[in-house]
Amino acid sequence: MEALVTTRPRYLANAPDNVQPAENGHCDPEHPGREHPGPEHPGPIERSDPLEHCGPFERRGPFETAGVPQPAPPSERRQQVSGPASPSRSGRYRHGLRAWLLQGLAEQSQQHAGPHAQPPAEAHRMHRWWRVMCLTGVDYFSTLGYQPGIAVLAAGAVSPVATLVLIVLTLAGALPVYRRVAHESPHGEGSIAMLEHFLPWWAGKLLVLALLGFAATDFIITMTLSAADASAHIVENPYTPAVLHGESMLITLFLLALLGAVFLRGFTEAVGLAVVLVVVYLSLNLVVMVAAFSKVVSEPHVIGDWHRLLIAQHPNPFLLVGFALIVFPKLALGMSGFETGVAVMPLIRGDETDTEAHPHGRIRGARRLLTTAALIMSCFLLASSLVTVWLIPEQDFQTGGPANGRALAYLAHELLGKAFGTAYDVSTISILWFAGASAMAGLLNLVPRYLPRYGMAPRWTRAVRPLVLVFVGIGFLITWVFDASVDKQGGAYATGVLVLITSASLAVTLSGLRRRADGRRSTKRLIGFGLITAVFIYTTIANVFERPDGLIIASIFIVVIVTVSFISRSVRAFELRVTEVHADAAAREFIADVAATSRRDGSGDGEPADLRLVANEPDTGEAAEYRGKEAQIRRDAHIPAGDPLLFVEVAITDASEFECALDVTGLDLHGYRVLRLTSTSVPNAIAALLLYVRDTTGTRPHIYFEWTEGNPFTNLIRFLIFGVGEVAPITREVLREAEPDRSRRPAVHVG
Repeated sequence: MEALVTTRPRYLANAPDNVQPAENGHCDPEHPGREHPGPEHPGPIERSDPLEHCGPFERRGPFETAGVPQPAPPSERRQQVSGPASPSRSGRYRHGLRAWLLQGLAEQSQQHAGPHAQPPAEAHRMHRWWRVMCLTGVDYFSTLGYQPGIAVLAAGAVSPVATLVLIVLTLAGALPVYRRVAHESPHGEGSIAMLEHFLPWWAGKLLVLALLGFAATDFIITMTLSAADASAHIVENPYTPAVLHGESMLITLFLLALLGAVFLRGFTEAVGLAVVLVVVYLSLNLVVMVAAFSKVVSEPHVIGDWHRLLIAQHPNPFLLVGFALIVFPKLALGMSGFETGVAVMPLIRGDETDTEAHPHGRIRGARRLLTTAALIMSCFLLASSLVTVWLIPEQDFQTGGPANGRALAYLAHELLGKAFGTAYDVSTISILWFAGASAMAGLLNLVPRYLPRYGMAPRWTRAVRPLVLVFVGIGFLITWVFDASVDKQGGAYATGVLVLITSASLAVTLSGLRRRADGRRSTKRLIGFGLITAVFIYTTIANVFERPDGLIIASIFIVVIVTVSFISRSVRAFELRVTEVHADAAAREFIADVAATSRRDGSGDGEPADLRLVANEPDTGEAAEYRGKEAQIRRDAHIPAGDPLLFVEVAITDASEFECALDVTGLDLHGYRVLRLTSTSVPNAIAALLLYVRDTTGTRPHIYFEWTEGNPFTNLIRFLIFGVGEVAPITREVLREAEPDRSRRPAVHVG
């Protein structure tokens, strides 16, 4: 069996050779013979074979070996060079601010897959499904604060019928889709990751970037719309000071700033608080519904008045249903919360027999969560739609009216008095604010999950606080553009929700194309989910044509995300981009044998021979290919005939991926020793191999290339997109950034 060597690259910064920040430089704790030091106390790594385990990756190189003397810490080295220094007060402030903003910044993007990407490390972070439902419910259930009013403005007297259509689509469409998503993607990746898997390479990346634009629209509009609705409840409360009347904009901005301040201070998912907020809010809504229906029973003429108005406006029942089908997309924001429901699946406590590969208990809990939430919300949506259209005059729903954006709060004050109405307002404001917190957590979950892994985000996006400032700033801008109006933001919110649900429907439909264990496809699932997808596509298109605000905002987000992503990818393309190196037994033997070969000049002075590697682009694989390559390199580089050579060949897997592990396989082909690499980029893979060879042997390797034919600019584009191109200069640039010390940097020769 082949032995496996794993080494992890260190943090690479442009600093002198003896500056060695040892942050997060630990090895895999699962391997024996290693300590797992914390980021502030790097400890030694004991091993008997310098090729057996990875070294303590200090600043001298990304693949440091044991036994190499470690230079002084950075602070001591600076004092040795320049003596004691007293930084200015402004410098200390800047350093402290930077350290505070970037707290928690990690150097490997693959370690930042979002707060729900990995299973919780401790059991106490797991919760019963109904408690997690409350966490998703702060977003889903809080739409009761504004959904009934928006429904009346959109559909008028037809709003209960349109709401019924929405409920049917929720229970017969969105719910089955996301129950399937929970089964297909139980680790919190959601439907976006499902589509990414169906469309590999750059197509999948571009699709994810576009969906991230719509997801950003959904989450940010959730923040701004919820804050705007909370400000409406504050302003309309009879106990609110007069000085705040008409100041919805300032109140909304204050709530957004408060939300940002909480996340800057440090925010964790408070499931317990979510449970309290949801239980209190739904209980108060239930009281309002009971009071409203009691009012209707005592004054049954309101039902007759509504029925006569409905007949007068739409005498033909078929046209009435047709009108409801046309306008119900405007009510689609009542389906929010499904994507969040699958994103938080890792928080659900499953069965004791659950494994990460087969979390059956977690999936069952998630399905219960989705079903229960959908049923509760459907009942409240239908009941609230009926009582609001029966008991509230239509003019009170208009902009500036007392029921605008707060229909149920209006009924709470009218039917149960100011004291109860104020309690209802406080509960509504609390859950709306917490819905914004849930949306912010969703954003902070999405960005680290995808963009850094693609190399399409600056390094600082791996830290929470800079992202919070960016998202709050965008929220301020959107609030100003929409004048802190709930009605104006409804269309944009619905667009984001519908696109995410449509993408989930498409992902589930495509999953029906996969063959089962018996080799057959699930035709029923394919047809059923295909029809649901068609309905959601219609709903999304209808909503976009009716209110294009959401598409405009999402398009802006998509353009910004794509532009920043590809600029960042281009700038970061010369990073090492290798997360770890796996060398098999044959590769290790080849490297060790060359490192221990005869003396360089035969003088016996004990100086090791140069380690020479030859980059080869595989062609026929016949002996003549390697024989001709060796003869050419020895002639062009004046390499003595007795010096051994190692051939290096790189096979590209998926060039659209940014970081990956480097697999090194040793092959004996026609008597020539070949190291065959598997990676996402040729130059970065070769650079990582050279550093690995240097750090595991203590010998500075030399690599020999041929110049690539073609236009340099074209070759650069090929490198950025396909991972190939002008390999020699790019390999040298990657090495230059990875190792600032020229005396220790592997040598690159081109002939």
